[in-house]
Amino acid sequence: MKILLIAVDSKFIHTNIAVQSLKAYCGEYKENIHLAHFTINNTKEEILRGIYKEYADVAAFSCYIWNISLVLQIIENLKKVQPNIKIWLGGPEVSYNPKEYLTRYKEIDGIVIGEGEQTFYELVRYYLGLQEELAHIKGIAYKQSAKLKVSGANPDNEVIITGPREAISLDDIPFPYENVNDLKNKIIYYESSRGCPYGCSYCLSSAQRGVRFRNMDLVKKELKIFLDNKVPQVKFVDRTFNCNRKRAMEIWNFIKENDNGITNFHFEITADLLSEEELKLLETLRPGLVQFEIGVQTTNPETMKAINRTVDFRKLADNVNYLREKRNIHQHLDLIAGLPLEDYKSFEKSFNDVYRLKPDQLQLGFLKVLKGSLIEKDCEKYGIECCNFPPYEVLFTNHITFDEILELKGISHMIDIYYNSGQFTNSMEFMAHYFGSPMKMYLSLYRFYDKKGLNTMEHSRIKRYEILIEFFADIINAYNKPSNEELNVFKEILIYDYCLREGLKNRPYFAGQPVEYHIFKKICLEHNIDKSKAHIESFNYDILESVRKGVGVKKNSLVLFDYSKRDPITRSAQTSIITESY
Repeated sequence: MKILLIAVDSKFIHTNIAVQSLKAYCGEYKENIHLAHFTINNTKEEILRGIYKEYADVAAFSCYIWNISLVLQIIENLKKVQPNIKIWLGGPEVSYNPKEYLTRYKEIDGIVIGEGEQTFYELVRYYLGLQEELAHIKGIAYKQSAKLKVSGANPDNEVIITGPREAISLDDIPFPYENVNDLKNKIIYYESSRGCPYGCSYCLSSAQRGVRFRNMDLVKKELKIFLDNKVPQVKFVDRTFNCNRKRAMEIWNFIKENDNGITNFHFEITADLLSEEELKLLETLRPGLVQFEIGVQTTNPETMKAINRTVDFRKLADNVNYLREKRNIHQHLDLIAGLPLEDYKSFEKSFNDVYRLKPDQLQLGFLKVLKGSLIEKDCEKYGIECCNFPPYEVLFTNHITFDEILELKGISHMIDIYYNSGQFTNSMEFMAHYFGSPMKMYLSLYRFYDKKGLNTMEHSRIKRYEILIEFFADIINAYNKPSNEELNVFKEILIYDYCLREGLKNRPYFAGQPVEYHIFKKICLEHNIDKSKAHIESFNYDILESVRKGVGVKKNSLVLFDYSKRDPITRSAQTSIITESY
């Protein structure tokens, strides 16, 4: 009997902790359990072939909003080429409406509902002939076709749902990764707790309150494995990592004391919970040791109340600003458009409030009406209409139109290109002086892209800079200030931003004359810098002062960009002004 656990991830670099945990929990039967890893970027033919060539008796898919459509297409054809295979689905996408899936898709034989470790263990025993009845396994929904022995050519399609599965202790789940060395080029996901103490209605955690923690000794032992193997990144999947202050402090202290200088740890936190003691600890961490994902979602108090969310935004802002000034922790802040009671104007305020915190990344997401979430029941109350296919994103509400949602999606795209890439930091800050608010700037940029048909094309990095020049020229013309000075300083700011990432191997048309090679060579020699890891650029303006003031500040200078010394948070080159005359 061969049982195949199948992960279809969003990217190759991700690891699927769910299938790893299921196999680890069934350790005594691991010879019968095999893993197959794919991504949504694989073709359907590649995935089907990969599964088929395993010649498994049971295929179990891990299902999420990002892969369910693909999984359903795969299983339809898998049953055609392997009509006797038993197909099981599990995961958050199918746990809250299993009867609907089993009734609608004849290829599905059964569904694991909720947490899967103990349930899957008993399913394995059943298919190995060590457990008598499917009906005795809690936490599943199935049809007669799921049984080992199916009587008749057309078995009864009645859906049978067994009793709920009790939550297990996280200490009973073995370490999920058999060989960490095999995952050195991937992001490793790790779970030290399950559940969330909060009840935000848009989140699946709202369906089941409470938090369970893994034993701290086990957590430290397992984190040490990651550290000893120098894995690049470990992402905690804990819903609100710092909901228990003492525990968060203990883990942060542990990774500080055992820091290997390489591994980065990603935590999803609630920033307004951070105490002064935690902040003092965090500021002592190696730059790049940890990064935070902070869900703001909205700054509208009425919207927060409607989604059962309590956040002290002023405290959150103070803590984010405090950590930003220390420059040792990458901060990723999230917003959600389409929430109850938030109209376009209100969302613009939320956007501007968060943008002014200058996070390292700003994600503008859209409400997803997840099956099983509390907000699913509030759709009629707030006039929320969403797509009927995954990821079930909002189309419109009583407070925001579809046209406005489309504009926000355009803004989100511009944010990803011109903010989150980190390649235009000074350029965007300078340009913001010409707009009433940050969101208006990105909206104007999106409309420029749309008007010029630029959204339908792929653009090189240098082309993105050229587009900004054309956009900025339109802006200053609209101000009736066709000044060469403004355009010239903006071009130099763009060059500065470009050089923060890499030297100008091929100089764009808007760059000035290059520094003569003998001067470049002499400066590198005097500063003891490898020429292959340096660039020197001549500027006619004080770039940083011009960015700060929003006008050109004249000052001739030579700037040395040292790519051997990059900022661990922004990855920008270290810069220094050359004061000597050449």
